[in-house]
Amino acid sequence: MNKFLIAALLGATAATPALAQNAAPFTGPRVEAIVGYDNVKGDGGHRNGVTYGAGLGYDFQLGGAVLGIEGEATDSSAKGCETDFITATDRICANAKRDLYVGGRVGVAVAPSTLLYAKAGYTNARFKVNYTDTATPANNSSASTNLDGVRVGAGVEQKLGTNIYAKAEYRYSNYEQGLSRHQVVAGLGFRF
Repeated sequence: MNKFLIAALLGATAATPALAQNAAPFTGPRVEAIVGYDNVKGDGGHRNGVTYGAGLGYDFQLGGAVLGIEGEATDSSAKGCETDFITATDRICANAKRDLYVGGRVGVAVAPSTLLYAKAGYTNARFKVNYTDTATPANNSSASTNLDGVRVGAGVEQKLGTNIYAKAEYRYSNYEQGLSRHQVVAGLGFRF
C-alpha cells in the first residue's frame, strides 16, 4: 500500500508542471527567430529590405491576460544608393544595420492556443552612409550613427504544440533625425 501511495504522489508531482503549462500556456521564458519585410523612411525617400534576427522574452499569464518583457537583436538588408549626388562621378549609399529593442507587451488569450497582443518599447538602430567619388578619391568617406527611437506594434501568437509557437506582427519605429520604419515580421519560437 505504501508503494502505491508513493507512486501516486510521484506521478502527481511530475504532472504538476504540465498541468501548470496547460492552465497558463503563455507563461514562461521564450526564444524566437524573426524574419520579415522592412521599410525604412527618411528625407522624403524610402528603402525596402528584409529584417532578420532573434528575440527572447518572459511572459506572465493571469487568467486571460498576458504581460511580458522582451528584447530583440535584428539586422536589415534595406539599402539605397544615389549616383550624381554632388558631382557626375560620385555615389552615396545608405544602409540600415542592426536594430536593438527592449520593451513590453500586453495581450489577451482569445483561445487556449491563440494570443493577441500589443507592444511598446525602446529601440536603437544603426545606419551607415558611404560616399565615393571616382574622380576625387580623397573625398571618399564612410560614417555610421546610432539613433534612439520608440517602437509600437501588435501581433498574434499561435501555439503549434506544447512548447512551439508561431507569430505574425506589425511594428512601427520612430527614430531621431526624421527616420522611421514599418515592419511586418513572422516568428517561430520555443517556450520553456
